[in-house]
Amino acid sequence: MRILLVEDEPRVADFVKRGLTEEGHEVDVAGDGASALVCARSGGYDVVILDIQLPDTDGFRVTSALRADCGAVPILMLTARDAPEDVIRGLDVGADDYMTKPFDFGELVARVRALGRRAAGTPTSSLHMGDVELDRVRHEVRRGGTPVHVTPTEYRLLESLMSASGEPVGRAELLERVWGMTFDPGTGLIDVHIANLRNKLEHRGQRRVIVAVKGVGFRFDGSAP
Repeated sequence: MRILLVEDEPRVADFVKRGLTEEGHEVDVAGDGASALVCARSGGYDVVILDIQLPDTDGFRVTSALRADCGAVPILMLTARDAPEDVIRGLDVGADDYMTKPFDFGELVARVRALGRRAAGTPTSSLHMGDVELDRVRHEVRRGGTPVHVTPTEYRLLESLMSASGEPVGRAELLERVWGMTFDPGTGLIDVHIANLRNKLEHRGQRRVIVAVKGVGFRFDGSAP
């Protein structure tokens, strides 16, 4: 895989690059956010590994810009910031995974491989259920042909539900898929985002497409109107 490593600490950048190169990957290094965006916009990267604390900006802003300019390229945040609010914010702005420093290099390699497989294994460029379309290339959502503006987190939530082809998706599975969490933080995280997504998809009296399944989670109802 071709990997972009965004890291301003030379020792960390050298260590990660050397290790990933030995694993057979091609690695480019950018030391700040501006350089990272220039590199990423040239295209061709399979995974981006991104620090949050950069000399000219922060990784959250870089992630938002990457999502706007580079579509679905997988992003792994690798940072010393381990507060739950930083993890949630990173995933909310569009990161696919989040690791904290210090880290086990074997785990980093495994996560990079998983992100690469996930991207390569995307079965179709879009999902259609009823009058809702999710465009996996442009990261766009439309209902009845009208664009629906969703956040990166809402996009991943909707993709998880639509990918299940009408079957219920449990809360634990949604936390893992969308937020990378293996525990329930007890903050109503899923319910808040489901409510926001419903407001965007089901306004103006449109038929409900996200249905709660008692004791399980939620499912996407793509039956014809």
